[in-house]
Amino acid sequence: MASDVGRTAKNRLALVWQRGLPDHVQELAWTADGTHIVAATIGGPIFAYDRAGTLHHELPGHGFGTLHIAAHPAKPLLASGGQDGSVRVWDLETGGELWQADGGAAWVERLAWNLDGSILASAAGKNVRLWRAESGERLAEFGPHGGTVADIAWKPKANELAVAAYGGIAFYEPDRAEAIRHFEWKGSPLRLAWSPTGAMLAHGNQDASVHFWYADTGRELHMSGYPKKVRELSWDFAGRVLATGGGEVPCLWDCSGAGPEGRTPKMLQGHAGSVTAVQWQRRGFLIATSDDAGRVCVWQPANTRPLLGAANFAEDEISCLAWSPDDSLLAVGSGKGAIALFRVT
Repeated sequence: MASDVGRTAKNRLALVWQRGLPDHVQELAWTADGTHIVAATIGGPIFAYDRAGTLHHELPGHGFGTLHIAAHPAKPLLASGGQDGSVRVWDLETGGELWQADGGAAWVERLAWNLDGSILASAAGKNVRLWRAESGERLAEFGPHGGTVADIAWKPKANELAVAAYGGIAFYEPDRAEAIRHFEWKGSPLRLAWSPTGAMLAHGNQDASVHFWYADTGRELHMSGYPKKVRELSWDFAGRVLATGGGEVPCLWDCSGAGPEGRTPKMLQGHAGSVTAVQWQRRGFLIATSDDAGRVCVWQPANTRPLLGAANFAEDEISCLAWSPDDSLLAVGSGKGAIALFRVT
């Protein structure tokens, strides 16, 4: 593995700071202004650090464990869901709780703010609930679906929510009780990823495949043959390339022009373990990947030698990655309880 980095001009991934946490880092989220990085631990507590590594808030999170967090797109607010069945919204300026509500099932597993941050969606069991962001007023409930809701994602530049569960994808608008359309698919989707233009929707699946939909027509493409189930998906900012995990080698699918059908994905060789996260920069051309052997890599895929830098951050798995809003810092969380910030020099 060291020889891969040695072939680059230098290892451009530099550690800025590292902090220990009491448990597995379940999720990372940057505030909209990029001043704070928030880490949720599976044991429950949530920690908010500034860019210099100073701890500003320790939030209690959720009894029995925090499962997901989502930062508001414009305000210093953080939504969290967990194994106590509640949805909570926190004020990150004060560290206080803004509101709390019943998520509708034992575990609240997924959260998503709409484009302007006026509505928060939460998924628990077979149902999805919508909440007014500032007050916690429940606006709507969708379901039950054909199985436990695996993921939810708002369509870019539209007030339309995609809901993934066994049997396919259902699409909802906040002011309509019934789904406006369905994409039927006999399988179990795990994670959703809209292209930034909203032209395509991809989902990684339990059966070790990735499925693509063209949003306007419902035309579909299916990519199978992954070694493992696919939970890791990330689009580049132009919506041309989808990065996927599902094994030891991150794959980059060219979705421009006629789309990925019939094309061979670009393979990023550099990991010794199974890929745990893939994350494109928000507006840049670099992609970060990590694995369950504790290695994080940063790539510039357009280069002949794309690996810019790598770090063996932990002895266990790296559980999550998150680029700062200005793409200057990469936050990394580990399975045994650590958070670090890296800079690409």
